[in-house]
Amino acid sequence: MSNVKAGLRYSAEHEWVTSDSPAVVGISEVAADALGEIVYVDLPEVGATIAIGAVVGEVESTKSVSEIFSPVAGEVVEVNDAVVADPAQLNADPYGAAWLFKVAVTEEGPLLDAEQYAADNDAEVSAA
Repeated sequence: MSNVKAGLRYSAEHEWVTSDSPAVVGISEVAADALGEIVYVDLPEVGATIAIGAVVGEVESTKSVSEIFSPVAGEVVEVNDAVVADPAQLNADPYGAAWLFKVAVTEEGPLLDAEQYAADNDAEVSAA
């Protein structure tokens, strides 16, 4: 069973986002587990203006390719080059070292709390 980290908010498309400023965005363990061994990550460019629900990148595994949808609107202020260089980090630490990008948020999309996201995805909530 996949873990869902408490204290984060989640999109229905399996991205997580922090309440920090700038907000940190990543993909959930639910998504990483479903994808399997992740071998490639494409992220938006620093300075890009992104919209809620827009495709901002992709994650490729040995099984499939999945698009990354932005759970927020704003300007990308940083990307995680380490996860681009070593995409397997998404399988090992999706809520930590494998964050994807940071956004100066201007608007948030519809987000679920950890408990609701876990219930919707047959997962369990782990401590923050």
